[in-house]
Amino acid sequence: MLKMFPKLDEDLLVKLFHKGVKAQWTAEDVEWDRPVQFTPVQARALGRLLSPVYLGEQSAMIGASVALPQVAMAGETTAQLYLSSFLMDEARHFEVLTRLYHRLEIQPVNLREMPEMLQYHNRLRKGDRIDWVWGILISDIFAKNFYQTFAKSQPEALFGKLSSRILQDESRHQAFAEHYLKRAMPELPAERRAVLVEMRDDLLRIMDAMYHRLNADAETIGLDGREFLDNLRAEIERKAKRIGLDPSSSDGAPSSRRRVHAVGARLKAKAEDLQTRFQALSQARCDSCFVALLCQSRLVWAACR
Repeated sequence: MLKMFPKLDEDLLVKLFHKGVKAQWTAEDVEWDRPVQFTPVQARALGRLLSPVYLGEQSAMIGASVALPQVAMAGETTAQLYLSSFLMDEARHFEVLTRLYHRLEIQPVNLREMPEMLQYHNRLRKGDRIDWVWGILISDIFAKNFYQTFAKSQPEALFGKLSSRILQDESRHQAFAEHYLKRAMPELPAERRAVLVEMRDDLLRIMDAMYHRLNADAETIGLDGREFLDNLRAEIERKAKRIGLDPSSSDGAPSSRRRVHAVGARLKAKAEDLQTRFQALSQARCDSCFVALLCQSRLVWAACR
């Protein structure tokens, strides 16, 4: 994993790394005395809506520390370089949002009240570095749309200004994920792309569940949650096509996934048929039939491969 003199080409990821280094800022640069422009009830609703994003920043920070050794093992030096700045960005976002909660004197939703947040976090942890980058792209699109709402509607307020700062970092994160996946996608077989499509569907399903829990809070601050999620889905579809993950293509992931499900269904049906026939026999009637059926079982097939 460690290389004394790795190949370091000047590519987009190096340029994004340079931009990230030059654009660093800290919580001390935030004007915390800016007006809030939220009533106490609205501030509480914001804190609840911000909870999945807040946990997402922490999840991304932890995930980047796991992905870094993987890209290093793969010899992807420029990606390794960029992820170092990515980790710093996410750590900063996590810190400033923690301070925001204290400034507004509110608390995020806990995991017991909304377990979907933990489900989302755990789903991002499954798979390899490509799965993680795809999940980060989806999460960053969500975060970008969320922060953008307040950067536009409250440009001079505390959270509006903070959102504008975070959006600059999120734009680099999206550029990284899109470039990385676009480069990796041609090498992935249809079955592997099917896994990415399934991951997208899982994450969107969890987002829908969180929306139902937070819909009243969204209405409190004038946010149309259904429209927000519909726009999010449309943007994720556009990004999927741009990186080469087009579910509508004839050789794409869905057709492959259908084939996998069809094979699984046939195997399950055969296993159930064998079990029914096996249970219908009695040992006194014919010992050899037990042996014959056992030889056709999936366990024996797997052992003989």
